[in-house]
Amino acid sequence: MANPNQEIKYTKIFINNEFVDSVSGKTFPTINPATKKKIADIAEGDKADVDLAVAAAKAAFARGSEWRKLDPPARGKLILKFAELLQRDATILANLESLDNGKPFGDSVFDITCAVETFEYYAGWCDKYFGETVPAPGTMVSFTRKEPVGVVGQIIPWNYPILMLAWKWAPALAAGCTIVLKPAEQTPLTALYCAALTKEAGFPAGVINVVPGYGPTAGAAISNHMEIQKIAFTGSVPVGKIIMQAAATSNLKRVTLELGGKSPLVICDDADLDEAVKIAHNAIFANHGQNCCAGSRTFVQENIYDAFVAKASAMAKARKVGNPFEDGIEQGPQVDDEMYNKVLGYIESAKQEGAKLEAGGKAIGSAGYFIEPTVFSNVTDNMKIAREEIFGPVQSIFKFKTLDEAIERANNTIYGLAAGIVTKDINKALTFAQSVNGGSVWVNCYDFVIPQVPFGGFNQSGIGRELGKDGLEQYLETKTITINLTSPTN
Repeated sequence: MANPNQEIKYTKIFINNEFVDSVSGKTFPTINPATKKKIADIAEGDKADVDLAVAAAKAAFARGSEWRKLDPPARGKLILKFAELLQRDATILANLESLDNGKPFGDSVFDITCAVETFEYYAGWCDKYFGETVPAPGTMVSFTRKEPVGVVGQIIPWNYPILMLAWKWAPALAAGCTIVLKPAEQTPLTALYCAALTKEAGFPAGVINVVPGYGPTAGAAISNHMEIQKIAFTGSVPVGKIIMQAAATSNLKRVTLELGGKSPLVICDDADLDEAVKIAHNAIFANHGQNCCAGSRTFVQENIYDAFVAKASAMAKARKVGNPFEDGIEQGPQVDDEMYNKVLGYIESAKQEGAKLEAGGKAIGSAGYFIEPTVFSNVTDNMKIAREEIFGPVQSIFKFKTLDEAIERANNTIYGLAAGIVTKDINKALTFAQSVNGGSVWVNCYDFVIPQVPFGGFNQSGIGRELGKDGLEQYLETKTITINLTSPTN
């Protein structure tokens, strides 16, 4: 049951299975974006706290430790136990998520269900990855084995806090790594609650550590730490570049980056119009537009363009925006003041550059960071809203003539995270899917993501993949062992 007055139990840093104050004693506020009021003060971690967390994670990973001695099936059972606790406390976690992030309560429940499924999926991988024997000449025998990378640093964003935690923790734990996680400063509450559940589940001390704090301090300390062997980050392209540079100049730690997008969704004139409008609406407005793979460039074939714009505008105007704990609400507030002003700035730039405002375009009230679902038509490829990631509820609708033209324009971006097409023609669908630059391509649907399939981007949308077997491989090293079977001579 939705409860906007959810008790806040965990506000401190989690290191070595204990909640502790920051070394500096500093705290920072986490804000309810629906009211702009403080929820709680959170212990603010920085380099000193990251050092302690890494020391705990390193000790937990040491040869002969309780975690390293745990056999793969037992590790899988431990992950499953944690998944059971997530499911048990799903309502509590959903309340915290909606309170901290602003997303509708039902969306938070859905995210937690997906997180549970992610942990269940990777629990099954614990005893199912292995090396290979390799043909070698003469009396030589060669084989490989898969080993955990070691201590990993993970930095997650605020748009899907608990789901991004699951995408990071689950494969790392399945591989046998130990973890230092920094949640986004806007949304630390569910990560800290999950930390408490890992202790209840029985994870050995030091395996999982959570250090809330700011990017330039706690995040930088993780990126530069000499004893972290891999870093996984989800967030913006500029920050991803900073992290990659830090990884290279410190100890050349492995890096996986899931970054931004400006994903195209192509609507062909043979599509069912009402279904296409619905798919495109959800592609951009889901999660308040705060989605890295949002269908933020809607390309519509010229024959159906005007009808599509009319229906898309009507659907946007009917979308219910308000208190995330109220029944029937489809869209809550943007996450904070910075994002609120950024989105409003993009809306203003679109007006100035000549896009036609069809729906929305304004803030709602002043009590929270609410913005009307906004639709622009007559958008051209050179406009700011066509080139840059808005990360808000703004649908930009472009007109195209031929599929070849749509593909060329779809690929005219620094990004390459995702893409979609709506058509009844399988030839068009496969031509588009094989030609567009995107890590995920959806046909007659959008943003369908399950733990079994890899997710990640081309170009500046990232490096590496999350989910699926590919996601697990990012946390493993391959070791080659070669043996000479000839008897040694004396």
